[in-house]
Amino acid sequence: MAASRHVLDYPRFLGRLLWMSTDGSWRFYVWMTVLTAICLVGANAWARQLADGMALTGMSDHVSWGLYVANFTFGVGLAAGAVMMVIPAYLYHDHEMHDVTLVGELLAVAAIALSLLFIVVDMGHPERAWHLIPGVGRFNWPVSMLTWDVVVLNGYLLLNLHVCGYLLYMRFLGLKPRKRWYLPFVFLSIFWAVSIHSVTAFLYSGLGGRPFWNSALLAPRFIASAFITGPAFVILLLQVIRRFTGLPIGEGPGRTLTSVMRVTVLLNLFMLGSEVFTAFYTGGAHAGPVRYLFFGLHGHHALVPWIWTAVACNVASAVLLHLPASRRRITVLNVACVLAFVGVWIEKGMGLIIPGFVPSTLHEMVEYVPTVTEWKITAGIWAFGLMLLTVAVKVALPVLSGQLASPAAHKAEPQPRDAVPQAAA
Repeated sequence: MAASRHVLDYPRFLGRLLWMSTDGSWRFYVWMTVLTAICLVGANAWARQLADGMALTGMSDHVSWGLYVANFTFGVGLAAGAVMMVIPAYLYHDHEMHDVTLVGELLAVAAIALSLLFIVVDMGHPERAWHLIPGVGRFNWPVSMLTWDVVVLNGYLLLNLHVCGYLLYMRFLGLKPRKRWYLPFVFLSIFWAVSIHSVTAFLYSGLGGRPFWNSALLAPRFIASAFITGPAFVILLLQVIRRFTGLPIGEGPGRTLTSVMRVTVLLNLFMLGSEVFTAFYTGGAHAGPVRYLFFGLHGHHALVPWIWTAVACNVASAVLLHLPASRRRITVLNVACVLAFVGVWIEKGMGLIIPGFVPSTLHEMVEYVPTVTEWKITAGIWAFGLMLLTVAVKVALPVLSGQLASPAAHKAEPQPRDAVPQAAA
């Protein structure tokens, strides 16, 4: 009987979500039109890259990873940082965080999709990606760290899709979610979130020929910075949701995430300072890339403005977050979040990937500067990620508020507070 009901209700559930994803106010249409236009510009640039080859990028035999991999690394951290919504809600029973924990799960889905797209465009022949499919191609697991990255990224995507989909579907039916179908996956996602960024760090630090990345601090730095960008983005996102949907989201989640950021921004700066001290004080092969990054080397200084901008943003963010004004004025907090987001994007992107290749293993100075094609494709992928997140949040909120429900939902068992976010209810 229950199975026959799902046969009818699940297609109805998907159909209603599809309809809701295309229906909205004029602000929604303007926002989606702008993002669609940017996506099309990026798609056109990628088509030209596929036709003419990777020569359209600034990458070369010496610098084989560039803006795409830089954004991939940052995107993985953003997805991992989204778990900060889950940890206080389920490990520490913070009931206010329960109200918005699904927002973090949806952000993780969008960020992972964005990260995977950056890997696709970085491949000269994306049609050969089937070689990474277990049982079909030559997966080379567990020897290759790349295959570990494939496992953890796709596994994290599936985990979050399951948790979000199950809770929303149960809410649509008006049924009480069974904890055995979602709670184990929630706790697994916490471990998995740490693993996706740790494996990404190990992918770099395990390359013995790249001394700039050969640091045991790389994985902890990745995790610390992820717990900056994730909370920073969610703080801003919750304000957008509160303003344009009118949902009564409390101040508790924002205060909790801000408290996390006050610690992680200082921790990230401390670990960066430790790396810089080790490189400059001890010298050796590790010092060349760091000297090139911060001060330039042999007349080459393309990354110097990037890294000092990142340091300035991170320091300014740390100062603003610890000012009493950040607790009283939302504008100060928003500026701090934006600065932290930009600072980490530069530090974990251009400030991490490119110095691993400059100087080269042959001690040659071959600099990398992203081309217009790379910037167009990057903007297109970010626009697609924002579109995905916009649609996901837009269709989830009516379900959570009870505006979108199965006709039989009023007969269903009421839902407990710890099952799904209740802010909209």
